[in-house]
Amino acid sequence: MKFKTVFDKANHQFVLIERNGEWQKIHTESNLLELLDKKESAFLNFEYSKIQPENYQDKIPFHPTAYRDFMLYEKHAIDAARGFVKKYMPHLLPIVVTYEKIFRKPFPKLKPKKRFYKHPIYYMGNHLNFISEGDSINIPSYTKELDYELELGVVITKPLKNASIEEVNDAIGGFLILNDFSARDVQLDEMKSGFGPMKAKNFGNSISSVVTGKNELIHKIDDLKVQVLINDKTIVESDTKGAFYSLQEAIAYASWEEQLHPGELFGSGTIPGCTGIENGVMLHKGDTITLQIEGIGALTNKIN
Repeated sequence: MKFKTVFDKANHQFVLIERNGEWQKIHTESNLLELLDKKESAFLNFEYSKIQPENYQDKIPFHPTAYRDFMLYEKHAIDAARGFVKKYMPHLLPIVVTYEKIFRKPFPKLKPKKRFYKHPIYYMGNHLNFISEGDSINIPSYTKELDYELELGVVITKPLKNASIEEVNDAIGGFLILNDFSARDVQLDEMKSGFGPMKAKNFGNSISSVVTGKNELIHKIDDLKVQVLINDKTIVESDTKGAFYSLQEAIAYASWEEQLHPGELFGSGTIPGCTGIENGVMLHKGDTITLQIEGIGALTNKIN
């Protein structure tokens, strides 16, 4: 099942559910997160009505109570590090290229730190600065290198602490598309400080208006096709294969001696290739970026 939150022309808020290939209004006082927590059998008891899509406007599906963004893909970490060298440290690029050509493996310094191979790593982002489908994002005044990151997002609907994989699976409510916007020139300097990221990330992120229920995707999340388009031109096609940790393992680690709460949002980290620092296509004022994930749909935002 797919869900979205919308409002009508009178600014009344509703939850829509996709039924029989079309969006229908679900008549309930429950919000989207509460609906994601229900068993599928419960939806047999609800009333539905058909709608005219042009009479409704998508809005952010829910407001995250917290936001953690993992880095689950070693390939992205290595390729992004190589992109940073190429863009910001070109004098070192010949050394990297020569080493990799001779030894046919990544330059050692491009690989993640040792902790990546011991535990899932993540940063805590600003959960209050999210936008959604059709919204615009302003380029921060302090950056000249705005980038995007296509990620698979997941929201939990149950509290977790010291959770097992089974408990995490039970707590997952649904999946969505996440765009982790990044100021790359600022990020490089911040990460050298030993802290961060801070201003490089926290100015804003975007999530899709559509949330796909757990049962529809949970057994497929390691093999979903994805795509990045800028101004309707395909920049990269990739997939969610190859994560070093599963999302469930990462969330279980986040719950280690730490209370997690319903409504928390987690990002998979960038799916390999799906960011400008890797593929060479950054964002500029006036661009329109669309991210797609199989089984969820698309997320489009304008760059101001």
